[in-house]
Amino acid sequence: MPQKKRQLSLSVFVQLYGTHAHAWRRPGIPVGGNPDLARWARIVQLLERGKFDFAFFADFVGNGGDGTGERIGRGPRGGGFEPLTLVGALATLTQKIGLVATVNTNFNEPYNLARRLASLDHLTGGRSGWNIVSSLSEGAVKSFGVREPLDHDGRYERASELVDVAKQLWDSWDDGAFDHPNQETGDFLNPESAHPIHHRGKHFAVDALLDIARPIQGYPVFFQAGNSDSGREFAAKYAEVIYAAAQTLEEAKSFYADVKGRLAKYGREPDHLKVTPGLFFHIGSSRQEAQEKYLSFREAVDLSGRKQFYGVDLSHCSLDDPLPEGLPEPVNGRGRWRQLVGLARRENLSIRELILRFSVVQGHRIVVGTPVDVADQLEDWFVNEGADGFNLKPSFQPDSLEDFINLVVPELQKRGIFRTEYEGTTLRDHLGLPRPADRSARVATARSAG
Repeated sequence: MPQKKRQLSLSVFVQLYGTHAHAWRRPGIPVGGNPDLARWARIVQLLERGKFDFAFFADFVGNGGDGTGERIGRGPRGGGFEPLTLVGALATLTQKIGLVATVNTNFNEPYNLARRLASLDHLTGGRSGWNIVSSLSEGAVKSFGVREPLDHDGRYERASELVDVAKQLWDSWDDGAFDHPNQETGDFLNPESAHPIHHRGKHFAVDALLDIARPIQGYPVFFQAGNSDSGREFAAKYAEVIYAAAQTLEEAKSFYADVKGRLAKYGREPDHLKVTPGLFFHIGSSRQEAQEKYLSFREAVDLSGRKQFYGVDLSHCSLDDPLPEGLPEPVNGRGRWRQLVGLARRENLSIRELILRFSVVQGHRIVVGTPVDVADQLEDWFVNEGADGFNLKPSFQPDSLEDFINLVVPELQKRGIFRTEYEGTTLRDHLGLPRPADRSARVATARSAG
């Protein structure tokens, strides 16, 4: 069978107003802090019209802090749903697009999480993904009353054990275990299709059979966003899509080669992990118009009170000072921190420029130009192994998304690197990822090979 042509993956980091901190202030945009499912649904249905692989929903537990900060009233709040709940609702309002929810491993137990994610995969018809996050912000520590927070490596260790136990729970039933109940004999299922787990580890002890059938996809698709060495190793072992950050092709290619080069030790193929850097974009009918949009974005950024990077306090510095030497590495976001410091030293940037060039866009790439210019840059990274796809960060929604879907997507389709129609029904189908075999099938394969 001929090998299927490699296709670009496109997804969106979905936020109500857009990623620009002041998108909510744009004239004509309906604003309000009360949760409104219809508004979220319109964005995801727009993405489905554009044939995107998935919509990505972040979560920042404890991000609200204690409500006493001086900027508490400055940013939009209140309209965000808990991601798993939101994805469950959106499943009934969409048909093809993948739906990815962030769940933090520090505040969940394997049984409940495996049960919820299996439920979600059935509710979506096999379109679910789990963004595995193990970060632990100061706000989260306070919100959950964590008395002894785990360090960076300890959090990855706990996350690794949680994923391993969740996989065992999903495999506690064979595929099709509930397909043949026999009313005449009274046998609802074959007991040999059940595989109770008995796990004893450093963080968890679980004796259980999951009380729902194995997920349609075997496991939900695993997402991860670690840039540190520990994060890259975790991605190589578990992740099927990694949400990366790079500002140059050289930086992207280095990350791409490094993380994919780690897969073989875990018995995985390079195509089993999709690398999808974040992407900010500004599209115009001319390059001048696109540049004007970008400059208006920069000029609208509120710089007051923004003298902090990844928890490192720079309040003693002027915005026009260079980044000081000898700063301590933060507990969270080490990989991004090192990228930020590297950019600051390489280009001798002031703190002001670092905020505008890096912090505001979370270290991601910015493309500015006509639809052809944007497509050219995406194709360049795609064919030169800097990316398998991109996770878009639209400045304003839905305007920026509509521009991309109406103007850039047709250009990518014309070049034959992005789909014109969905060819499958599951998120694994969209991404070209293998479906994990169930436990019985793996045992049978091992026996025949041995």
